[in-house]
Amino acid sequence: MILPRTSRSQLKALLLSALKWSVRNDWGATMVETAISISTLLILIFAVIEASMTVYSFHFVANAAHEATRYAIVRGASWSTSCDGTGTAGSGYGTSMCQASTADVANYVANRNFPGINITAADVCVQYSATVPASSSETCSNGSGSTNNAPGDIVQVTVSYPFTINIPFLPALTVPMSSTSQMAIAQ
Repeated sequence: MILPRTSRSQLKALLLSALKWSVRNDWGATMVETAISISTLLILIFAVIEASMTVYSFHFVANAAHEATRYAIVRGASWSTSCDGTGTAGSGYGTSMCQASTADVANYVANRNFPGINITAADVCVQYSATVPASSSETCSNGSGSTNNAPGDIVQVTVSYPFTINIPFLPALTVPMSSTSQMAIAQ
């Protein structure tokens, strides 16, 4: 069927306007798809970063417990002078010729500065005992009044840290981290 000339021009105009409308709609759809794709990509990138920070924080907590235990085992009851309680350089930090209290050990951990991690002395539990403790799930007495810091006794240090995971567009999640280390006192 052959259409009259005026009908062809009208059909051509109608097709042209439909094509323009379709192209405009595709541009909008492309923008929406791009926004969704970029949001998903950013969530994944930040999730990988936060997962890396979580592993880094857990490693630091474990290392802090281990180093605090090593700090305590060379500063037992065999020394005649006490450390000054700050856990900083000059208070037995660089030397082992003083007797460390639970406060000294806790302050030693609190004074270790690592980017993004803020452990306080209250996050550290130090316990001395004459025998190996059965479990670390007991409430922390922080060795108050303990005399079990002679060579051969056991020191147990537990470091706790609440790590918060922040990923954009998702609610914050707090992960409690804890690490325990115990060793025999050497001096």
